Amino acid sequence: MLQLDATSAVVYKVEGMECVLKNMPDPVMARESIWIPFMHDELCCDEKTIIVGHSSGAVAAMRYAEKYKVHGIILVSPCVTDLGMESERVSGYYSRPWEWELMKMNSQFVALYGSTDDPFISWTEMQVVIDNLNPDCHKFDDRGHFMTSVFPDLIATIQKLLKH
Repeated sequence: MLQLDATSAVVYKVEGMECVLKNMPDPVMARESIWIPFMHDELCCDEKTIIVGHSSGAVAAMRYAEKYKVHGIILVSPCVTDLGMESERVSGYYSRPWEWELMKMNSQFVALYGSTDDPFISWTEMQVVIDNLNPDCHKFDDRGHFMTSVFPDLIATIQKLLKH
């Protein structure tokens, strides 16, 4: 199953896979104490799940993979600090070190999408993830924060990773 965080519930098919998009609870604050249990208990993310997380969802995917086995994680515009913002600080993700080795042990693969022109998250933030997780990296200079409803590159990446 492919779990995507989004603002509305939609189901897609990707070569026989069930793709689920559901509203995440607490969408403004995106608190770890709410999102991680929701991903585990409601979305039932497990070792057969590819978690695709965008922005705060990417951060949640990384923290989830520290704790639970998943098939893989695809991170779109991830960050590793609270970016100096109180609203990010209270989410709970940034108060402790990142457990990079656990993420790698609990995921068969990691992919990352980032853009150097992202207005919210600097490439420096994404580079920390790249340096520590060695993901299948897709670097752009014209995608901003990937605020699009069409993302064919993502589907192609999923299909490629599943063939290996």
